[in-house]
Amino acid sequence: MSVTFGILGPVVAWDGDGRPIALRGLRHRAVLARLVVARGRVVPVGRLVEDLWADPPSDAVGAVRTFVAALRRALEPERRPRTPARLLVTVGPGYALHTEDDRVDSRLFEQLLSGAAALPPEQALPRLEQALGCWRGPALADFPEEIWARTERSRLSELRLSAVERQAEARLALGRAADAVPDLDAHVSEHPWREDAWRLLALALYRSGRQGEALAVLARARNLLVEQLGIDPGPALRRLETDILAQDHRLDPVEPSGSPGRVWADAAAAYDRTLTSGPRARLESTVDLLRNLAVTGGGGLEAARKHRLATISAAEELGDSELTARVIGSYDVPAIWTQADDPQHSADVIASAERTLMGLQPGGHEAARARLLTTIALESRGTRSARALQAARQAEQIARRLQDPALLAFALNGVFMQTFYRAGLSARRDSTGAEVIALAARHGLITYEVLGHLIRVQARSAVADFAGAERHAAAADRLAERNELPLVGVFTQWYRALRLAATGPPPEAEAAYRAAAGRLEGVGMPGVERGLLPLALLCLRVRHRQPAQADERADWGPHRQWAAPLVLLAEDRRTEAEELLDRLPDPPPGLLYEALWCLVAQAAVTVSHRAAMERAHAALLPAEAELAGAGSGVLTCGSVRRHLHDLATALKQTR
Repeated sequence: MSVTFGILGPVVAWDGDGRPIALRGLRHRAVLARLVVARGRVVPVGRLVEDLWADPPSDAVGAVRTFVAALRRALEPERRPRTPARLLVTVGPGYALHTEDDRVDSRLFEQLLSGAAALPPEQALPRLEQALGCWRGPALADFPEEIWARTERSRLSELRLSAVERQAEARLALGRAADAVPDLDAHVSEHPWREDAWRLLALALYRSGRQGEALAVLARARNLLVEQLGIDPGPALRRLETDILAQDHRLDPVEPSGSPGRVWADAAAAYDRTLTSGPRARLESTVDLLRNLAVTGGGGLEAARKHRLATISAAEELGDSELTARVIGSYDVPAIWTQADDPQHSADVIASAERTLMGLQPGGHEAARARLLTTIALESRGTRSARALQAARQAEQIARRLQDPALLAFALNGVFMQTFYRAGLSARRDSTGAEVIALAARHGLITYEVLGHLIRVQARSAVADFAGAERHAAAADRLAERNELPLVGVFTQWYRALRLAATGPPPEAEAAYRAAAGRLEGVGMPGVERGLLPLALLCLRVRHRQPAQADERADWGPHRQWAAPLVLLAEDRRTEAEELLDRLPDPPPGLLYEALWCLVAQAAVTVSHRAAMERAHAALLPAEAELAGAGSGVLTCGSVRRHLHDLATALKQTR
C-alpha cells in the first residue's frame, strides 16, 4: 500500500523502496493515468473505452478489464488470489484509484503549493522548491493529444508557472535576487506572455546590481508585447521601468521579516506615518485592513480578531453610533464553521452590536442596521439564540429591500449560520449556498462565491452526492488559487477525507484525516481545529461498527462530553457512561449536531439507556435521509437511517 504515483512527467508508479513498477504498455499507463486524474472518483468502463480508443475494437470492454487486472498485479504483487484490491478498486460500473494525496506527485505538488501561500518567505521558499521538484517533465507527457488529459495538464501547468513566480518572489523577499535570475530567465523564454515574470526578472537583475540588463529585459518585454500582440506593457511593467530609471528607493531590498506580528507592526507604522486624516477615517480604514488580513489565515486571522475588538472599542469611545455601526458591520468576513474560534470575543462583539443598534436613530441607517443584525447572527453561531435567528431574518429582509448585492451576500451568510436549530436542514442550506454563488458571481464578490461553494460542498455531502460536492470543492479551490485564499484548501482537503471515509476503506480514510489535520495547525481557527481529528476518527469507527478506542488523553475540545460515553464504554466503565448519559445536554446546534447525536445514540443503545435513546431518536428523525455529520463537510457516522433503526430496535427491547 506504499505505492506512489507520478503524472508530472511520464506516467509512472514506484514501490515502497522507490523503484519503478513495470506498467507494461501505453494503454495500461493510460488507464492508470485516467484514474489518477479522476482523484478517487469512479470512472465507468464505458468512459475508459472512449478515452482509450478513437475507434474502439469489439472487445474493448474486455481489454480494459485485462489492463486493470494487469495493473492490479503490478501494483499489489503480494495480494492473494480472489481477495479484493485495495488500490485499484471496482466500484459499481467502473474503477477508482484509492490512495492518499501525498502518494500522487501532482496532489503533493498542490498541497505544498497551497501550504506555502500562508507562510512567510523563509518558510514558503523550501515548500515551493520541494513542490517544483515534483516535476519530471510536462504533465501526462505520454498523452499529449488525449482529450481527457488536456484539462488536467493545462491546470497543472498553470499552477507550475505560478509556483515558479512565487518562488522568485520568495527569493527576492529574502534578499536572494541573484538566485532568482537563472530560473526567471528560462521562465520568460518559455512563457513570454507572462508579464509578471518579466517584472520579477527585471527586479531581480536590478537588485543584483545589473541595472542596464534590467532595463534591457523591460525593453525586450515591451517589443514582444507590441510586435506580437499589439498591446502596450501593463502598468506594473511601466511603473517598474520608471522606478529603475529614477533608482527609486522602493526597489531596494527589504529586510525579511519572519513573524506575522512584525509584518503587522511595520505596516501599522507606515500607516501612521502617512495617513493625515482624523480618527474616524483611521478606524474605518483599519477595518478594511483587518478584513483583508482575516482571510490570509494563520497569524493574520488571529491578529484580525485581536485588533477588531480594539477598533470597535475605540469607535464606541467616540460616541458616534453611525461610525461604530460602520466599524462593526464592515468586517464582513465570510464564515463557514459553526463553532466560534473565541466565544468571549463573539460575546463582546454581539454586546457592542446590540448597544450600537439601540443608539441608531429609528427610520434610517437601514444598511448599517442590517450589517449589525447580520453580525449578531454570525457571532451567535453554535448557540440556541432566538434573538440571533430573528436578527438573521430581519437582516435578510432589509438587504433584499435595499437590493444591495454585497449586503445581501453578507446577510445570507448570517442566514446560513442560523440554519442549524434542528437536524435535517441541509436542503435549505444548499438553496442558500446556490443563491450566494449566483449573487457573488454576478457582482464579483470573490470571497462570497467561495463561501457559496463551500456551503454546497457541505450540503451535497449531507445527501451523499459526492459528485456534486466535488464540483463545488474544485470550484472553490480554483477561486482560492487565483485569489490567494489559503484557508479554502483546509476545508476542501477535509471534505476529500470525508468523501473517502464515506466511500473507501477505513485505513485510507484515517490516513486522509491525519493529513487533513496537519493542515489545521497554525491556521488560526481553534473553533475548527480543537477536537476535530479524534472526533473524525471516532465517527469513522462508529460508521464501520467498530468499538471506540479508549484514549482519555485525546484533546476532544468542545466535543468531549458527547464522545465521552463511547470512550468510557471502551474502557469498560459502563456505570460512568450511564451516569453521563443521565445528565448529558443536547449537542450544540451546528455542523456536527447530527454526528454528535449519533455518538450519543450508539452509547445509549449499548447500555439500553431508554431516555437517551428517545432523545436521540427524536433529534435525528428529521435527518433520516442524510449521512450523519456529512453536512459538516468533514466527517460522518454513516447513514442516519441506520442509527434510527438501531434506536428503534433497542427501544422495542426495553419496553
